[in-house]
Amino acid sequence: MNRREFIKLQAAAIVGAAVFPGNPGILLAADTPDIAVVKGKPAAATKAAVDLLGGMSAFVKPGQKVVIKPNMSFTSDIESGCNTHPEVVRTLLAMCLEAGASSVLVLDHAFQSGTRSLELSGILDACDSIVRGTCRNLTHERYYRDISLEGAKEMRRNAFMKDVLDADVLIASPVAKTNSSTGVSLSLKGQMGLILDRNIMHWRYDLDTSLIDLCEVIRPALSVIDASRVLSTNGPYGPGKVLTPGEVIASADPVAADAMAIASYEWYGRRIKPRQVGHVSQAHARGLGRMDIENLTVRRITL
Repeated sequence: MNRREFIKLQAAAIVGAAVFPGNPGILLAADTPDIAVVKGKPAAATKAAVDLLGGMSAFVKPGQKVVIKPNMSFTSDIESGCNTHPEVVRTLLAMCLEAGASSVLVLDHAFQSGTRSLELSGILDACDSIVRGTCRNLTHERYYRDISLEGAKEMRRNAFMKDVLDADVLIASPVAKTNSSTGVSLSLKGQMGLILDRNIMHWRYDLDTSLIDLCEVIRPALSVIDASRVLSTNGPYGPGKVLTPGEVIASADPVAADAMAIASYEWYGRRIKPRQVGHVSQAHARGLGRMDIENLTVRRITL
């Protein structure tokens, strides 16, 4: 071992000791958990959760194009729990740029054109504070490309955002909330905001199955679930009962991330299991990820 290698190893140990006193090797790659759960302020918890998974450089390489998909489709404020906390999105944007991304876009297909929902959510200002113009609501068909979904069981065609199809890395950053159609809305369900025609999934196809058809095409490389607030009833629009766990859940596996959120909080006033959510169960069965979180490595910290 040369001097440079020793210094790097020593630095890693110091970082590990700062996060996990008494266990300095905890952040080494061999110990990377499947799921990270961090309790703390949204920005700090987001950074710590991603760092536990190896840091943003484990997902974003220099020169890559990145798309971050938060919830920012609802004309509601931060306290409502309908949209992702702006500090979660701001932190992810900054981390991607620090990792060397050539471009980062924060995208959604809101229920109305313009920027009103982006403004009320606080996400537009949060992104503009880092780089102006990165946060966009794409509603016009010119931003979409029609493609066929190979191997689909229900939805065999739809138009996807061109920027998403052309991106190297997709990051899901949903807020944890209920949904009247799918039970919950998390990493997997949130991908519906990246296609042109969502309505067809409700009236022509089985929603849970077509949702997984969609995720076969655009599976997030990283899921960071904002559970600083959880809209536990009357989602996705609210108003409803808002829980305040003050947590962020992160995983390279969107199914595992969703399963962890489902198992961690009350939904509609009761506890449910991941297998009880149709699209999560189907995603597990189709190999998009794992919902058996009892067999995965979960690391929790409180800041």
